[in-house]
Amino acid sequence: MLIQSVFAAAREIFSPALRHILWKSIGLTVALLILVWLGLTKLFDIFLTNHDLSASYPIIDSFAFFLAGFGLFVALIYLLPAISAIVAGYFLDDVAEVVERKDYPADPPGQALPFGKSLLYGLRFAGLSLLVNLIALLLFFIPGINIGVFFVANAYLLGREYFELAAGRFWPAEDVARLRTEHRGTVLAAGAVVAGLVLVPVLNLITPIFGATLMVHLHKKLAQNSAKRMPLRREEPAPIEKY
Repeated sequence: MLIQSVFAAAREIFSPALRHILWKSIGLTVALLILVWLGLTKLFDIFLTNHDLSASYPIIDSFAFFLAGFGLFVALIYLLPAISAIVAGYFLDDVAEVVERKDYPADPPGQALPFGKSLLYGLRFAGLSLLVNLIALLLFFIPGINIGVFFVANAYLLGREYFELAAGRFWPAEDVARLRTEHRGTVLAAGAVVAGLVLVPVLNLITPIFGATLMVHLHKKLAQNSAKRMPLRREEPAPIEKY
């Protein structure tokens, strides 16, 4: 089930139907990373400018900026899951509509979340992810533990968030939580796949679209499996007008 969903997602994200969404997602992700980079660089520059030691020994500036370059790169890796959550929340409905229409044409389509609600979900998760990854960043200099904490924390967070976004198109919050709890191991394993992708340079830019596509497929399979035993209560939200 999970392996099928992973291969389906890997195959579809580069398909013509999703390619334009993928490029927009990469563009937004890169833009947010650049903004964060410029913001952190500016803060570091202000700190050095106002630091007495830096003023007395200008050579420290060059050495500090050399170290800061590596430090900021590491910081961006730890911030990427939070940025990915914001981007995924923005594009998930577009991705889900394509996948549902192409691979599940006989099933009733999901209902897109209102823009404000989807953005709120993305920001909520981004804040939680930011907090968790800042804690993980403090463990950066402890070999073995640092990567382990980063990976496990993001496997849980990414699995939970992406699954809730995909399942939230069909079910009320209590049923989404019940479905995720019932299949917590599978959802965690799917989150581990997404978290592993975050660790791969360049490829991590496709994390939002890959994660969204993966969870749309996984939710469909898990919901069908659960419905055979205990049907979920499907929520029928009012139609959302698109302008």
